[in-house]
Amino acid sequence: MKFSDLGLNENTLKAVADVGYAEPTPIQEKAIPEILKRNDVMGIAQTGTGKTAAFTLPMIDILANGRAKALMPRTLILSPTRELATQIAECFQKYGKYQKLSMALLIGGESMVEQQKILSRGVDVLIATPGRMLDLCERGRILLRDVRVFVLDEADRMLDMGFIPDVEKIASKLPAVRQTLLFSATMLPEIKALAKKFMKFPVEIRVDPPMSTADTVEQFIVKTNERGKREVLRNLIRAEDVKNAMIFCNRKKDVEILLKSFTKHKFSVAALHGDMAQGERTDALNAFRDGRVRLLVCSDVAARGLDLPDVSHVFNFDVPVNPEDYIHRIGRTGRAGKTGRAFMLVTSRDFKALAVIEKMIGKQIEEMSRFSVEMDPEPEPKPKRRGGRGGEARAKRAETPKPEPKRTEKPAKAAKPAGKTDEQAAKADAPALKTAKPAAKKPAEAANGNRRRDARGAKNGDGARREKRAETAPRRQKAFGDAMPAFMMNEVKIS
Repeated sequence: MKFSDLGLNENTLKAVADVGYAEPTPIQEKAIPEILKRNDVMGIAQTGTGKTAAFTLPMIDILANGRAKALMPRTLILSPTRELATQIAECFQKYGKYQKLSMALLIGGESMVEQQKILSRGVDVLIATPGRMLDLCERGRILLRDVRVFVLDEADRMLDMGFIPDVEKIASKLPAVRQTLLFSATMLPEIKALAKKFMKFPVEIRVDPPMSTADTVEQFIVKTNERGKREVLRNLIRAEDVKNAMIFCNRKKDVEILLKSFTKHKFSVAALHGDMAQGERTDALNAFRDGRVRLLVCSDVAARGLDLPDVSHVFNFDVPVNPEDYIHRIGRTGRAGKTGRAFMLVTSRDFKALAVIEKMIGKQIEEMSRFSVEMDPEPEPKPKRRGGRGGEARAKRAETPKPEPKRTEKPAKAAKPAGKTDEQAAKADAPALKTAKPAAKKPAEAANGNRRRDARGAKNGDGARREKRAETAPRRQKAFGDAMPAFMMNEVKIS
């Protein structure tokens, strides 16, 4: 089948011919007619099979008629990374050069003022990363009620746990009547179910078995230890006929460490990870694409969707944490029908992750033993601090015999004397209570007490005189009314 058999218009076919493509790939052959029928499409295919062109070509035809309004794009494409968004924009420029279509690229690290100026003039195609897109929506700088086609590229990553809130917020601002397209290299069943929330009766197009790698890529593992990983990697690069290579690390910190190591050993190298400024990322990618740099040390930000057709080798410095990322990493080589080689360095800590990857791709990866070195011993499992919730700890405690408590014998009660009742015996046994007389004060304490009384008396006046008056004054008997307040007493006159 040729592109002319897919129903594309003449201007689009002319642009495709200028690029040099004559026959569509399997995903393009099946997806383009369904998109032109305005169906929702879920496309699943290996990386490097032309998924980007599978939705850009029919979208250009759909947008050929009509005109965009200010701040109201006609199509929206969300991409997980800035590099992939830039690549999609280049694809639209390449295939839409004979159409009068306007385009805007909204990514972080670029001037928001310039992006707003482009949006104010009206754009037909809006390509964005979720963060910048959501930022402009919340500021009211863009309206999405006129979007006719909504595209999620690399849908499994976009709908991963970290992107779900952003994607749902953006989707809630779109019109209910629209066409939704999802494309990805991998699509797990639970992610697929989540994706159907945004689609209506989608047509699923699967051109390859799930979780498979390209047949054009030879895969190897090399066993090593943590201390010798960098040296083993350098020996591999020197021994292999490496035209250019991408080296993947799990952490951004390791990307910087490898960059310094390769620079120290006189390798032509550049780095690419998410913490770099957008200008530095673009310069590194362009230098690698143009051949000015031989090695590109990168994180998984470069594992998705980048169109680098001439990469000869891929080296996994770390076994990927997510087994799906292994497919995306090695998919950077062996593209467009060319062959490639992929190596993965494995330590004793990586056997479990390696087994998961081999189970996913359905085959065992061959070991290249001539580069392998002695591995570290396998780490021992950490002892559990607690016995766990289950019955093991309780069973151990149940098996352990508990010591019986010691019993102390109470002394026997003395027999009561004959002829006496219980009360009489108790009184006889009880000690006699005697009232103890208070101890006589010492002379010094008595003298101190007298001095304190004399001092109080001197302070309050002549105490001896008051005491004498109190003794000589006759005591009056209390009568009724003495305790009553004065205001309650009334004089009673007897006539």
